Amino acid sequence: MPDLSVNCAGIRAPNPFWLASAPPANSGLQVQRAFDAGWGGAVWKTLGTPIQNVSGRFGGHTVRGVQGAGFNNIELITDRPIDVNLREIAETKRLFPKHALVVSLMVETREEWRDIIKRSIDAGADGLELNFGCPHGMCERGMGSAVGQEPRINQEITSWAVEYSTVPVLVKLTPNVSDIVPHGLAAKRGGAHGVSLINTIKSIIAVDIDRFVPEPRVGHASTNGGYCGAAVKPIALHMVAALAREKQFGLPISGIGGVSNWRDAVEFILLGSSSVQVCTEVMLRGYRVVEDMIDGLEEYMRTHGFDSIDRMVGKAVPAFSEWGDLDLNYETVAKIDADKCIGCQLCVAACHDGAHQCIHPTAASRVPTVDESECVGCNLCQIVCPVPECISMVEVNNGHAPATWNEHVTQGKTLRPKKGAH
Repeated sequence: MPDLSVNCAGIRAPNPFWLASAPPANSGLQVQRAFDAGWGGAVWKTLGTPIQNVSGRFGGHTVRGVQGAGFNNIELITDRPIDVNLREIAETKRLFPKHALVVSLMVETREEWRDIIKRSIDAGADGLELNFGCPHGMCERGMGSAVGQEPRINQEITSWAVEYSTVPVLVKLTPNVSDIVPHGLAAKRGGAHGVSLINTIKSIIAVDIDRFVPEPRVGHASTNGGYCGAAVKPIALHMVAALAREKQFGLPISGIGGVSNWRDAVEFILLGSSSVQVCTEVMLRGYRVVEDMIDGLEEYMRTHGFDSIDRMVGKAVPAFSEWGDLDLNYETVAKIDADKCIGCQLCVAACHDGAHQCIHPTAASRVPTVDESECVGCNLCQIVCPVPECISMVEVNNGHAPATWNEHVTQGKTLRPKKGAH
């Protein structure tokens, strides 16, 4: 049986699946129900000076009938008294001593940080997460992403937290920057034990085209909010991997952003995450989604020979390369399995209108043909095909030695001629 237990920056948990700091981790009863369902940890909804939220506060992005493919919120930190939160944290930790209980924090002054850190640790927090990522409401008050976008301030406040804390400190980074690496390095200089990322992306989810008001509507107006959910996973994976491969960084990572199933979690772990945090999928489907996540992860580990999460962490990072180091002489072509093809012709339309005009309909068969001399292996046909494994991208031995653009520039290595050239 694979060992799913994790140690993320000194915070131990029975499995890598944690609730992110958000509505599903808003109260003791919620977190306790989540732990009963199988979650290995939870990051408590951010504590600070309680605020008053607006109504409404959530918005969803529907893609071809899939509701909640992207999600947006304009909710802020806890709206419940600090004393109530701390009492529930203590009770939850008493009931679930082996689960990871991390407390998210966001305050302003050094004195406030010292006070809230001490009270959180006294309540039983296994770790702290500094919320430097919220892109709305709190940043206008000089907190959230206003801190996360300024490496100097990030470093300074992190150093305060590390000075006052006796438990590990994670810094939650904002994705609303051009390059995540300087911000991760700032957290490291401040003494952070690890980072978590990504927080939500500044966005407008939709517009009510009858009322002429952005969504989610609050009376007669709205504002930008934080974008999350399945649609942000590619952005989150890139930022996690960018830090994981940075040689000067070297801190543990708790990955966040669009984790909807066990496959997503595996991808985050292979790109450097020691734990994964989930919010939107729980909001849409409930706590029990973790059951399939655990089962799927265990089966993946068994079939791929991993006996622990540690052996998986970062396994794909060495293959994350710069474009200039890719082999430009590597070649694939599309192959269509005639037995599986249903004759929908989607690959024909996609190839003719969006790619290289190498897939053609045939009069005598429902199965299109591929002109391999023109196929550049772009993958578009495979992406649009509705039948799993009907179209494969097959490697071609074209007789050219591997060569990258960087080698071409520095060493004069020859690149193969462009297809179709005469």
